[in-house]
Parts: sequence; structure tokens; C-alpha cells
Amino acid sequence: MSHPLSDTPLENWRQRLIQLLLQQPGDDDGAHDLNHFHRVWACARQLLDAHPEADALTVLAACYLHDLVNLPKNHPERHLASRQAATRARALLAADDFPQHKLDGVAHAIEAHSFSAAIAPQSLEARIVQDADRMDALGAIGLARLFYTAGRMDSALAHPLDPEGADRELDDRRWALDHIEVKLAKLPGMMQTEAGRKMAEQRLQALFEFRRQFCQEWLTG
Repeated sequence: MSHPLSDTPLENWRQRLIQLLLQQPGDDDGAHDLNHFHRVWACARQLLDAHPEADALTVLAACYLHDLVNLPKNHPERHLASRQAATRARALLAADDFPQHKLDGVAHAIEAHSFSAAIAPQSLEARIVQDADRMDALGAIGLARLFYTAGRMDSALAHPLDPEGADRELDDRRWALDHIEVKLAKLPGMMQTEAGRKMAEQRLQALFEFRRQFCQEWLTG
């Protein structure tokens, strides 16, 4: 049986959004490439199953366009990136005959998805997009993205003597492994939907198990 969200109009829009993305200038950030947008949308579809009252097209557009402006994590204007992405997305969608009455909803979902922007999501659609995007920071893929991003920022893998940070202040800009506790461990409690919280808790446990094994090998060889 076909998925209720795989109907032709929605899939047509997904293909149009992909084409819009491919036409945009971008960098070589493998943590925020087209596959990231596919994964965010795939997660959002699961959350939409629990919230059929949400507007799927609004969620779809925000999932694919939320990183139109993607500044490095250590960029001084990182907190402004989602607002800039929302402005660009609104213009692109309007030029591509996207339903005008949905533009505000898409723009807000894009603005509110960002951890750095600290904008509270005011709509169900924005809550779903925020949860789906943050889910990609957890689990096995989230772990790969963590170390990929840390490498781009010239961070070391872990503190040489205290990888868990038991007797020091955590610093995830210097030590990549610290990012699990500094940020990722907080994400389940910040999820906006119950379905998102349950999924995030499961993925976080995988990160904790990895950290336990990593620290054991790091200290004992």
C-alpha cells in the first residue's frame, strides 16, 4: 500500500525543490548536502504519521530549503543563517509558483529549525521540521557528521587524558567527543513532539554506547 504522503502532487513538489537546490551555489559541506535534506524529510514523514493534521507541503518545503544559507558553526553570524535562509527560500518559492498562503509557514519553520537562532517554533509544522533536523545529529549518521564537522573545524578527537571530561571543563570546539555531552545529550529533552522525543532517546543511547567504547579504547589502547 502506498504511503499517504507519496501522492503525486507532493512528490512533484519534492522533485521541484530538489531542482531548486541543485541550482543554488553551495560549498562542499558533506554534513549538509542533499542527502541530509533527504534524511530530514524522511524523518519528518515519520513524525507526520503521528500528526496527520500538519500541512505536509509546508513541512516538505522547509525540510529541503532550511539550509539554503549554511554558515560554519564557528562563524560569528551563525545565529542569523536561518533567517537568511528563510528569506531566500521565500523568494525562490514565490518565483516557482508555490502556494502563496503557505509561504509564511515555510519561512517560520526554516527560521525556527536552527539551534543557534534560538527561535521558538510557533506552529506544528515548525516543530516537526525542528525535530527532524535535530534528529540527524543523533544516531550513527549524527556521529559521523559530528566528527566530519569537527575535522573541518580542526578539532582534536578527544582530550588526551580525560576524554569523558570527568575532571575538566568540557570544550567541544577543541575536543570533538565533548560535543556529545555539550549539545547532543540535550536534544531529546528539547524535542517538540512526543514521537520525536522517543526517537531521539533511542539514537542518543547509541552515542553514549559509542562514547563508552571510545573512552575505553582511548585510555587502554
